[in-house]
Amino acid sequence: MDPLQSWLTFAIALVATAIVVVAIFFVIALGLTSLQRRKPALQYVRARCKLPFRTLISIAALWGVVAAAFPLPGWIPGLVHLLSIIMIGLVAWLLVSAVYVLADVSNAKYAGAEDTIAARRMRTQMTMVRRLLIVIVVVIALGSILMTFPGIRTIGASVLASAGIASIVAGLAAQTVLGNLIAGVQLAFSDAARVGDVVVVEGEWGRIGEITLAYVVVDIWDERRLIVPCTYFTSQPFTNWTRNASQILGTIPFEIDWRVNIAAMRVKLHEVLDNTELWDGRSGSLQIIDATGGFVTARSTVSAADSGKLWDLQCLVREEMISWLQKTGNFSLPVTRVQMIDGEAMDRKMARSGPKGAEADSERDSSGMFSGSPEAEARGSMFTGAIPVQEQEKLDQQLADSSKPVTEPQPVTSEQPQGWQQVPPPRPPLPTQDAEQQPPRQ
Repeated sequence: MDPLQSWLTFAIALVATAIVVVAIFFVIALGLTSLQRRKPALQYVRARCKLPFRTLISIAALWGVVAAAFPLPGWIPGLVHLLSIIMIGLVAWLLVSAVYVLADVSNAKYAGAEDTIAARRMRTQMTMVRRLLIVIVVVIALGSILMTFPGIRTIGASVLASAGIASIVAGLAAQTVLGNLIAGVQLAFSDAARVGDVVVVEGEWGRIGEITLAYVVVDIWDERRLIVPCTYFTSQPFTNWTRNASQILGTIPFEIDWRVNIAAMRVKLHEVLDNTELWDGRSGSLQIIDATGGFVTARSTVSAADSGKLWDLQCLVREEMISWLQKTGNFSLPVTRVQMIDGEAMDRKMARSGPKGAEADSERDSSGMFSGSPEAEARGSMFTGAIPVQEQEKLDQQLADSSKPVTEPQPVTSEQPQGWQQVPPPRPPLPTQDAEQQPPRQ
């Protein structure tokens, strides 16, 4: 075929195909507009899939026109290969847009509802499913594009032969990545933490803003962002304030004086709670939980619909009660009492009033914890246990066998202990020559 005639055929076919494609787009848009009134979910399809669908249809029409107008010239295989790669990318784009449509339709069911557990669960799970599907689509699209090259196809066959060794090496190299991936999927479908839950992580109070395949973003109350790996939530303990419900209790402690009027303080607390919308009416009490160190510790327990309202309610109750304590009298405020005494006079008074003589000794003897009385001795035996005691006769026999005397043993007298033998004293030394010449003293 003449090249000029081929290009003329290509131009005519391209114009005709463009007119047909525009007509198809017009009919589809008109149908979606009419159906959208009965099914509002189609608006997400139109918004997400409009551009990739039109691009895909246009490239497919162009491919057909090129194949019909230029039958097998030398440069056609390269153009067809390029159009094949573009078509694979457009199909992947269209599938990703369809995944986003499914996520939008699922989230639209809870768009106007309150922040409930079901809404947070659906939002978390759909976010994780959407990301997993997008990863799968992208991986398949890249693999399909690579397989269009003959050289890559040969390399892929050789890689398949050594897939066992490659999988082991890849598993060891990507152990942390795979661990975070599995932990992210487990976290999304186990309901341990959901997007929107109020948590305390590493001592920071915040709300989970995003759960990805590798990490979790915690939006802290002061607008900071805490990035935590997914494996943290599956291996470390953390506090979830909205696991089953968003309602929560809180306490406000007060250290006050012993002379405070507790009944009047309770009346003031209920007056403060009744005049605020932050209190949900479930719990409102005031109790004395400690009375040591010269102070009385009163604890007020209040409840609110969520953690944010609870914080504001705690601050309000604390401010109102402190203002009331200041106005009702300074006797309610904590006071440290000090008593000044004369040390020597107190010692003399204690000496006169304390027990004397045998009575004092008996009190000192019986004041031990583990000795001094039969009860104390019995208490001590529970901790010390029985101690084995050898008999005196056996002990004496062992001592006699270990050191045998040279002289004959003497008979046992009544004054000696049973089992002991008397050994005669050593003999005096023999007199020397000088001692024999001297006369004995008178």
